[in-house]
Formats: sequence, C-alpha cells, structure tokens
Amino acid sequence: MRRSKAALLGTIGALVFTACSNVETAKESGATPVSASAVDIPVDTSVREALFVDPHSYSTEEAKVNSLHWEAEVDFDAEVIRATANWTLEEGHGDTVIFDSKALDISSVAVDGEQVDFELSGPDELLGSALAVPVSPSAKEVSITYATTEHAEALQWYPRELTQGKRQPFLFTQSQAILARTWVPCQDRPGVRFTYTAKVKVPKETLALMSASNPSVKNEEGIYEFSMPQPIPSYLLALGVGDLEFIAIGERSGVYAEPEMVRNAAFEFAQTEDMIIKAESLYGPYYWGRYDMLVLPPSFPFGGMENPRLTFLTPTVVVGDRSLVSLIAHELAHSWSGNLVTNATWNDFWINEGFTVYFEMRIMELLYGADYADMLEALSYDDLQQGLVDMLENDPEATRLKQDLAGRNPDDGVNVIAYDKGFHFLKLCENTLGRDRWDAFLKSYFDRYKFKTMVTEVFLGELAKEMTAEEWQKIGVEQWVYGKGLPANCPPAISNRFVQVDEGVKMMLGVDPDAANAKELVYLDQKTTLRWSTHEWLRYIRGLQAGGATVGHYALADANYGFSGSPNPEVIAAWYTAVLSTDYRGYDEAIFRNKVNSFLRSVGRRKFIVPMYESMLAGDEQRQTWAKQVYMEARASYHPLAQQTLDKIFEDYL
Repeated sequence: MRRSKAALLGTIGALVFTACSNVETAKESGATPVSASAVDIPVDTSVREALFVDPHSYSTEEAKVNSLHWEAEVDFDAEVIRATANWTLEEGHGDTVIFDSKALDISSVAVDGEQVDFELSGPDELLGSALAVPVSPSAKEVSITYATTEHAEALQWYPRELTQGKRQPFLFTQSQAILARTWVPCQDRPGVRFTYTAKVKVPKETLALMSASNPSVKNEEGIYEFSMPQPIPSYLLALGVGDLEFIAIGERSGVYAEPEMVRNAAFEFAQTEDMIIKAESLYGPYYWGRYDMLVLPPSFPFGGMENPRLTFLTPTVVVGDRSLVSLIAHELAHSWSGNLVTNATWNDFWINEGFTVYFEMRIMELLYGADYADMLEALSYDDLQQGLVDMLENDPEATRLKQDLAGRNPDDGVNVIAYDKGFHFLKLCENTLGRDRWDAFLKSYFDRYKFKTMVTEVFLGELAKEMTAEEWQKIGVEQWVYGKGLPANCPPAISNRFVQVDEGVKMMLGVDPDAANAKELVYLDQKTTLRWSTHEWLRYIRGLQAGGATVGHYALADANYGFSGSPNPEVIAAWYTAVLSTDYRGYDEAIFRNKVNSFLRSVGRRKFIVPMYESMLAGDEQRQTWAKQVYMEARASYHPLAQQTLDKIFEDYL
C-alpha cells in the first residue's frame, strides 16, 4: 500500500540528525545498516518499503526480470516495430509476472517456450495496461511477441524529406520517463535493472544503434546485434536508425550523425575524451566502456538523453564554436549520477538531475576555469528564481525536492526544482563541508551504490553519517528537501564575467530608443563582445527582458549585436522569446514573424519552443491567433512529449 508523503514524514519525524539505511539496499550491497553516532532516525521496515514503491509501474517485487534478449524488425513503410522480448526472470519469483505495456499489439506470450494465456488490463491513460503472465515457480523465461502501434509515444518516425540528406527516413526513441512500455513490454520503472542483448533488422541503407555496444559502419544485410552487459533501468533503453556515419574523436568516444552533420559534430565535441578523463579524476572510473553520441533530427524534445554508451543529442548544440558543450558535460555526468546510481522512483528525480548539474559544473570548471563555471551557476540561479515565481503561485507542492507524483505524469517533475534547486542544495553541502571532504564523500557514494537505486531518505542517511549535527542544522537539510520554495541560505551565484554584461544592459536600458542619435550610439566595445560566450549573451538578453526593455531597445540591441542573424539556436530562442514579450509590431513585423514561424517549424526542443509559444499566447487576440496557427502547422513535426506539453498550454485557446 502506498503511503502518503505526510505519513512518511510523520514516521521519519523531523529528520533529526541520524542515518537511515534502507534494508533492501543494504542487502544488495552486502552491508549492515549503520546509524550515525550523533542521533537516530527511526525508519521501520514498512516505511523503507514504502519509499521504494513506484506509483508509475504495475510490476511488483514478487517477480522481477534481470535480463532481456530483444529481436526486432523496423518497418519504416508501416511505421511499425515487430518484435519479441525474451525476459529472463530472477530466481525465487512468484506465480505471476507483471509487465507494463502501453499501445502495444501483443499477439502471443510464451513461458519457457510454451504458449500461455495472459491478461491485459484495461488501459489507463497515463500508465497503459498491466500485462499479467502466469508462471510456475521453476519458470525461467517469458517471451512476448508484439508490434508497436501509431500511439507509441516513445517513437518518432521522421520522414526522409525532413532529414538533412533527404535520402533515408529516421527513427529514434525516447523512453524516459515511462515511455519504454510503448515500444517494449517491460517492468518500466527505474528501480528494476537488467542487462540486455538485441538483434535488429533495418533497411540495409540505414544503420541501427542502441544504448549498447554499437557498429561503426553499415552492413549489407541490415541486421545488427547489440550487447549491454551492465544492468540498466528501462528508461535507458534506446534505439536510433537512420542514414548515419561515425567519426571517432577519442580512444573511448565518437559521434554518429547524418553525413552532412557528422564532421561538424566531431569538431564540436572534440573535447569529449578530455571531459571523460576529468570526470574520472573527480568521482571514479567510467564503467560503461565507450561514450559515443548520436546527433538526432531537430524534433528531439530535449537537449540530450543520457542513454548509456550512446547519448542522444539535439542538433541545436552544433553551432561551430563549442560554446554549448556544457550539455555534453551534463550528459556525460549522468554516467555516474543517474545511470550508475539511479533514482529508485520518479519521486526522487532530483537524485539524478541535481547531482548531474552539480557534476556538470565541476567538469566545466576543470575544462574552462572557475569563472566559466560561475557563469553557468548564475544562469542556473536565474532559471530557478524565474521558475519559482510561477510554481509557488500555481503549484507550491511541486517546489519540494522530494516529490509525490502518484497519479501524475513523471514528466511533470522535469523542471528547475530537480535540476537547479537540487544543484544549489548540493553546492551548499560542498560549501559547508569543504570541497575536499565533499568530493571524498561523493566518490565513495558513487562507488558503494554503483548499479543500484537510491531514494532521498537513504541518501540523507548517507549524508547524515558524513556531517556533524551542527553542519546538518546549518544547512537546514529538512527545509531544502521537504520544504517549499528556496531556503534563504541558498549560495549566492556571483559571476565576475557577468558584471560587464550587466553594465551593458544598464547602458542599453538608459538610452531613449526614440532619440535621433540612438542608432549611432555604441553601447559596448566590439572587442569586448567578440570575446563573449553564449552564456554572456544569454545573460544580456535576460537582463533586457527583466529590465522591461521596449521593442525599441531590442531593435537597437539587434542593430548593434546582430541577434536576429545569430547562427546559435540558444541565443535565437532567448531573443525571440524576449522580443515576443513586447509589442513587437514595429520591429520589422513581417520579417520577424517569418523568422519566428521558420524557427518554430524547424526546431522541436521544448526548452526553446515552449517559452516562445507562451510569450505569444500572453499577447492580444491577434498574437494568440498567430500562435495557434503556427502550432497547428508545426505540431505534427514535434515529438509526442513536446506535443503533450504544448497541448496543455494551448487547451484554453484551441
């Protein structure tokens, strides 16, 4: 039975300084639960079990899988994957194995080679159906033969006309958070890990890749075999198929992309091997063998997805100057925080992302210096402050690090709380304990819990063993984890490189854009701005928006710095969003609208398109009509995850 957050907090009490060790985790690691010497948090067995209950999966602890052999054929003409998933069961299982399934056409199920009857529950809109398979105590394998359907939310079938080369269609998956069940029947929760092998047939003109060992060239048969010997959760299952080439960029790293993109991508990501070495120097060995990357079509809804051995990336980071490689650092950091030590349920999503943002900052500091990392921290703080304004007004419960997402889409937890509040909490821990002590703690943490799952309360137990009672109270751990909003002791985000940027914003806002000589004024020395990174330009644009810049100010800034002609999608998206928040009419309206239309129809990254649409919808009726028109034309090219997000935003307007 799932217990509410209030019940759990009541049992855990005020989280007085103590250690709580989860029984199941302790059994897995072979360790004996140990309490800190200072104080003791009483957490009984029933509460420990409740903490690991996953409200987003039908599967149970009584019968779990531990390995998968997947055989599949990808049919681009029908836009269907036909496959058989052969699951090996853990020993000592019960008499029924339950899998998660959503929008799958299941034709047969066999147990140890013998066909059996199975039950498929009525579909839930969010969770799909429970696939219940009867098994004997000695059963070892369950084989499920099925086909995907047009409602498979994880699959993006991309027509050849929209690819760069326009030669072959493209297919990619996005399993996180609970979409793996739409292309593979599985126990779709991060608390279940399994190894896998696969054999996949695709059109011979295309190359198939998975989150596993991968080929580097196409073969004549179009049949590829894969192996992932390290146990992973289902959300890290991944498949990509297209007209792809590979370029090695290091001993353990390389990039896949369409031929038209692959060389540019190899240049952009050339520092990846150095990042791996620096990451290992911080928190221990890279356990996944290779770290390769696949550049996807622009409809990919995220910046990146940390699939082991094959990170998926948006093409919007390939801008020619390596200015957006912090995204690579982020996805690489997931090889420790997330892939190696994984949140046991989506209620603990900050365990994945907060740690990863922290790790990303440390990698970037080693790569480019403290001043560079300070800029990233300041932007993270800005994002957090901006996100909190809306969340505290509309959903204050969502501002807690420890979430209760039962009955909700776990994708709702993909926000600034998990990423940025989580990061600033860990940064405060570093500041309080000192970097050397904090690094030793994290390195030990990743080592002891590698290939295991983690919940907030178990992590707090580990943290409690490291801290003194005074340090625990100074940080205010309970308030950070279970409290709403942002505690007052959040570390200040100060960037020396942003001082000059902020002065430039003040100069621009101090100008009367209607003055006769306004266009002749030079606001910042070009020698200065030529040295600016993407992050400084983002700070500048955000500063104009926060300072109430008018359309005239934006026109002047564009005349001086050429924002509307930038080749950098990160800058362009921020720029369009800011200008759209003004009465942009009078800002070369026809040209501007055409550029916005083109961008929204060619890019599907949620980080870019959602704020732009929101700015349009916040305007008058004419602007809302424009937004609806663009969205209805562009919607089909967006990934289902982006469609879901935008459908909610547009539901009051369509």
